[in-house]
Amino acid sequence: MNRRNFIRNSGVAASAALLTNSLPGFSMNAKSKFKLGLQVFTIRKAMEKDPKLTLQRVAKMGYEDLETYGMGENGLSYYNLPIGDFKSLLKDLGLTTSSGHYDLNKYMNSPEKDMLNYVDSCIAGASSLGQDYITWPWLAPEDRTLDKFTSLAKKLNLIGEHVKKAGLRLAYHNHDFDFADLGGRSGYDIIMDETDPELVKLQIDLYWAVRASKHDPAYYFNKQPGRFEMWHIKDMDRVTQDYTELGNGTIDYKPILKYVKLSGMKYYYLEQGGNFSTGDAMDSIAQSIQFFKKNLQNLV
Repeated sequence: MNRRNFIRNSGVAASAALLTNSLPGFSMNAKSKFKLGLQVFTIRKAMEKDPKLTLQRVAKMGYEDLETYGMGENGLSYYNLPIGDFKSLLKDLGLTTSSGHYDLNKYMNSPEKDMLNYVDSCIAGASSLGQDYITWPWLAPEDRTLDKFTSLAKKLNLIGEHVKKAGLRLAYHNHDFDFADLGGRSGYDIIMDETDPELVKLQIDLYWAVRASKHDPAYYFNKQPGRFEMWHIKDMDRVTQDYTELGNGTIDYKPILKYVKLSGMKYYYLEQGGNFSTGDAMDSIAQSIQFFKKNLQNLV
């Protein structure tokens, strides 16, 4: 598959989808076996201001599953709510959370004991919320060298084994820097080749994979089938290549979604880190879910 096939004119795709919706027997909201997910980092400002009202709006839009980011001290709170209150809020709204981005990257250069103490806090929080995954989300600029990625792979295996013993799974989330050439290999090559697939799953951010990798996503799915258990789905602005709402950009997700089974995907999360068209992230997640439901959900 040519990488260019992933970048197409989404206006044509949207028009075709709207036409299909009018056909007899077509359900615009076809039931999927996967929950419709949202990475909560997208609406971080709203969550800081009023998590209860924000999640009420999120649930009303049709989102079903959340990926959290961060936590309070020792895994006892999320979004300034005691963990019990946050858990009750999700239950009352019919929401679940299957993964969390935790600040594991802050322990990249710490003693092993300190790192695992933090991992234990992550396990406590994730287990209480019913999350399946603890996800490593980021690397500081100074930690993006060949040697650092080699060290990271060892840490991921160690954490993955620790997390697995607690009945959870560890995942690694990529950005653009993971695909940079480090002398014939990329950081992502190192992660894929030097971590144990049984201990370290991959959460592929498809925006960054399409934008920064020399390969299309199908290359990675074929290289290690079944390992990409979570996806981040977001679009790319036509001019700036920044984030944008689904349907406004250049990434055609229809050919990518053909690889759901091969990749091993179990959860996906719509996400938009910034560049909100109206300046309001809540408007953007409403626009993205509407586009996803109309044009893509029936393919998942």
